[in-house]
Amino acid sequence: MKPEKFKFDTSKLIAAVSWALLFVGYWWYSDANGLTPMQTMQILVNFVAESPYGFPVYVLVYMVRPIFLFPATLVTMTATYLYGPVQGIAYALVASNLSSMIAYLIGRFFGGGFLQHINEENIVGRYANRLRQDGFQTTLILRFLFLPYDLVSYFSGFLHIDLRWFMLATVLGSIPGTISFGMLGASIEGDFASHTISLDPWSLVISAIMFAVSIGLYRLVRYRESKVNP
Repeated sequence: MKPEKFKFDTSKLIAAVSWALLFVGYWWYSDANGLTPMQTMQILVNFVAESPYGFPVYVLVYMVRPIFLFPATLVTMTATYLYGPVQGIAYALVASNLSSMIAYLIGRFFGGGFLQHINEENIVGRYANRLRQDGFQTTLILRFLFLPYDLVSYFSGFLHIDLRWFMLATVLGSIPGTISFGMLGASIEGDFASHTISLDPWSLVISAIMFAVSIGLYRLVRYRESKVNP
């Protein structure tokens, strides 16, 4: 059977151009104004802390973040820095899973069939094939591995992985990582503006433990997988 030919789609072209303009425009503006990702997060921290609509604004920023490929770890750390470890991690879990769904749906919209015949001889092709065969377990493994959050979401959407299994695996697989990076944010004490920053060692310890837990869960899943499919 011959591979499907790529079909020209005006709506996808318009969406792709709009996306590219937003992406390039944001990073050009940041570069022109000397804004690093950390400085951008400081602006967000100040706005959310002072706004009566802080939580909805935070969630909205997290949801649109994949469009600009802004680091998810920084936005996760912001939640616990602002709201504390328990409330902040809860907020970050809600927001991060919503953002993963947005990235998945964008990938699904653009995906069509152009990744359906990817070469299975390289590592990208092997994981693409694994995602098609077992979307839940493969997504779970990729989340435990701390691979770039948006890359996994976009890739899963491109491949048209079942949304229900993708979201379930993302919800479960992102818990250790969210706690790890959340506790890293919670460890930051003081004020960035006045440069009076210190780190809470116990929060850092918990962050490191959860990082190790995530890697351990990845190894456990792979081990059980090897037993089922030797």
